[in-house]
Amino acid sequence: MKLNWILWVAQIVLALMFLMAAAAKLTATDAALAAQYVPPPSFMRGIAVLEVLGAIGLVVPGLARIRTGLTPLAAAGLTIIMVGAVVTTLMSGAAGVAVPLGLGILAAFVAYGRGRLSPLPERSGPSPQAA
Repeated sequence: MKLNWILWVAQIVLALMFLMAAAAKLTATDAALAAQYVPPPSFMRGIAVLEVLGAIGLVVPGLARIRTGLTPLAAAGLTIIMVGAVVTTLMSGAAGVAVPLGLGILAAFVAYGRGRLSPLPERSGPSPQAA
């Protein structure tokens, strides 16, 4: 039971962090994105869209209790994005690798936790297709 709460807190924290990061990328000018990131602005906006989708996938399936298997997949996808962020940060010589590394580790924890240790339950009762 305690692990379930820890995972929920981690999911919510990750979702908020990724939504804030995505909002910053989606509202920034091309010049600001080019100054801050090595990849082109259009690529970074694509990453921002994936971050929004991942944030939704971290929380909504568990709240709705529908397709809860999407939560560990969303967390795994965000882990992959953070691996890319760590590599890009290291290649650019920037010192701020701790944040993407920490978010990646937390996302990997959620992926493993929701996939193996404490999966989210599906809604019980008759399925909509049975009617």
